[in-house]
Amino acid sequence: MPPNLCLILLLCISSSTTRATAIGLNWGTAASHPLPPPRVVELLKNNNIARVKLFDADPLVLQALSGSKIAVTVGIPNSMLRSLNSSKKAAESWVHDNVTRYVSSSGRGSGVRIEYVAVGDEPFLQSYGDQFHPFVIGAATNIQTALIRANLASEVKVVVPFSSDTIQSESNLPSKGHFRSDLNKTMSHLLTFLNKHHSPFFVNISPFLSLHQNKNISLDFSIFKETAHPHSDSHRTYKNSFDLIYDTVVTALSTVGYPEMDIVVGQIGWPTDGAANATSSVAETFMKGLIRHLQSKSGTPLRPRVPPTETYIFSLLDEDQRSIAAGNFERHWGLFTFDGQAKYHVDLGQGSRNLVNAQNVNYLPSRWCVVNNNRDLSNATASASEACSVADCTALSPGSSCFNISWPASISYSFNSYYQQHNQQAASCDFGGLGLITTVDPSMEKCRFSIQLHTSHSSSLHPLHLLHQMLLAAATILMEKRGGNGMTLRFHPLFTSKLCDCSHL
Repeated sequence: MPPNLCLILLLCISSSTTRATAIGLNWGTAASHPLPPPRVVELLKNNNIARVKLFDADPLVLQALSGSKIAVTVGIPNSMLRSLNSSKKAAESWVHDNVTRYVSSSGRGSGVRIEYVAVGDEPFLQSYGDQFHPFVIGAATNIQTALIRANLASEVKVVVPFSSDTIQSESNLPSKGHFRSDLNKTMSHLLTFLNKHHSPFFVNISPFLSLHQNKNISLDFSIFKETAHPHSDSHRTYKNSFDLIYDTVVTALSTVGYPEMDIVVGQIGWPTDGAANATSSVAETFMKGLIRHLQSKSGTPLRPRVPPTETYIFSLLDEDQRSIAAGNFERHWGLFTFDGQAKYHVDLGQGSRNLVNAQNVNYLPSRWCVVNNNRDLSNATASASEACSVADCTALSPGSSCFNISWPASISYSFNSYYQQHNQQAASCDFGGLGLITTVDPSMEKCRFSIQLHTSHSSSLHPLHLLHQMLLAAATILMEKRGGNGMTLRFHPLFTSKLCDCSHL
């Protein structure tokens, strides 16, 4: 064989066995004052982000993405799974309203490039029990049927985002990975469905949570430090937490007969506040290590040279309305702050060396609410706790950016958080005469006293957005039979979630 032909063959073999991974971002909207969707889309485009994953199908968000050429995953909230499972007509209506209406038509490129419909958001999360999982397969099947009827099944895939606790390994070794025993039958049917329709396995991976839950995992191992002590599993060596978790997923899939199913990492990130080791510095180290690892196309010990087909960073922006059931860090996953300002420098491999900030952000006036030191402050702590039961005070929690500020500065932080969330209304800085409005920025060191966004013309008050949120909230009121105990109402978190643990104040 001629030498030149040998070289060409070797290059072809090399290119076919080494696959690049696409990188996208999760865009959540659980914010009291969300950055307007057109500004967010501009932010995505300025940072050359080509893929985005949503948690619902907000009409204003989809309108803003129209014509952007950004690949989109639209989400179906867990609260809708029951109805979509029981009604093919409901599934057809959902597909019509949230997919067909927005996709590109006739090659004009003016619509939204929807690639996936994500059925549920971690519906198998262990803490949910069996609240959602009986409805997942039926909902996915009905959505798939609706896509077929709409002639969209060839371009839009149905997927299910799995939480990392769907897979277990008692020894914490990848070779012992398996699906939770309570999900065996469900997983068998669901993986058959995904395989039949050539859909990938979406799984959320969290080295940060693994660090906090596993005493045998070190910080260096979690954030891709080369000095980290490696972990061994038989003859395989693991140098970072990502590979360890990913190969546990690979083993679980292989054990049930799907050793080559494509894997998409639906969420992976590192928070910057709200817990120990949740800082911008550590997050930057983690993110740079992750991107470098993905770009190397080295894969993992069980899947060498085969990285995940797509990886979605969690997340784009901080969200001050996210549930903090898992910890105060839940509101600080963003690469960007709530107002679209980059927290650190990282090259996402999209041709931009550093992140580009959001432009033309519209803020409320430069006013803050602080404690009035000329008043009797004996009841100030109680007032601050009341403020934090509504506002976001997670930065005050132990290990967070504002934890070390002195009293009564911590009271001022609580007051200001409440004041900003209520659009700087004068009455929201009263606190029985303990509050004082100032134009002098009280921020100190690493503790930022924020000014909220002006949202009178943004998505939070737009009629379409309000209608979407009202319908979503209504759909989330679940009525369940409890034996002889009658009916139990289960309300949307919007109405019931406690927004901050203020016991430290």
